[in-house]
Amino acid sequence: VTNLFDMTFDFMELGITILIMTFIIIIGQIDLSLGSNMALSSAVMGISYQMGLNIWIAVLLGLCVGTFGGFFNGIIITKVKIHSIIITLATYSLFRGIAYILLKDKAVTGYPPKFLYLSQGYIGNSPVPVELAIFVVLAILFGFILHKSTFGRYMYSIGNNELASRYSGIPVDRIVLTIYTAAGFMSALAGVLFTFRVNVTRPNMAETFLFEIITIVLLGGVSIYGGEGSIIGVVLSLFLIGMIRRGMALINIPSEIMSIVIGCILIIAILIPRALRRVVRE
Repeated sequence: VTNLFDMTFDFMELGITILIMTFIIIIGQIDLSLGSNMALSSAVMGISYQMGLNIWIAVLLGLCVGTFGGFFNGIIITKVKIHSIIITLATYSLFRGIAYILLKDKAVTGYPPKFLYLSQGYIGNSPVPVELAIFVVLAILFGFILHKSTFGRYMYSIGNNELASRYSGIPVDRIVLTIYTAAGFMSALAGVLFTFRVNVTRPNMAETFLFEIITIVLLGGVSIYGGEGSIIGVVLSLFLIGMIRRGMALINIPSEIMSIVIGCILIIAILIPRALRRVVRE
């Protein structure tokens, strides 16, 4: 049992980001900048701490910068009316570039042990990691918002037909902006926790996260076209992918092969729903 719980250390930051990506794809949008925002938030926190600021202030600055990054994406999408794939592709490069400028390809280490506990510790004497508990609480919260609230119903409506949602009085732009701002916060939180787990800030952190996030969300039953999906499906998909990654690592399969496997799973996750829809129509 302990080994099963310990396995979750490897993918809880992924779990935090897939929750908000689920919301984003359900409303028919995309965010390609989540991993880069993680790196930027970690870089700001690391540089602030290295400059002598209190660790609490450094963490807060990292979270604020990440949240603002998400807010920036949302403002451009809702006010300037640039498609999300274009603006988040731009900020994917922008955020990562700023992280490299701040750190100059160096690393920040030596974070306080009490903060490392958030990503490396366990709850009391139990085998349950603190980070897993954080993820479970967030998953329950996101599940409630999506499936039990008016906000969640609006999200499904926007994903199914944005124009009809606008005509029916749903505040589409406000909802989109809220979700992208939340995406900034969630990616920043994931970046902070990732940093405390490995006890180092590097500008190249989470470089491979993007495609894994999208793969997990689509494999979990969220439609790439929006308007369809559930939190439970995405959570189950997370643990499935997590176990596949862990198993491949245990038998020393190279990371390049892992990338191929993840790519194949992504293709399957996209093609199967399309095939099923075609069968239903016929």
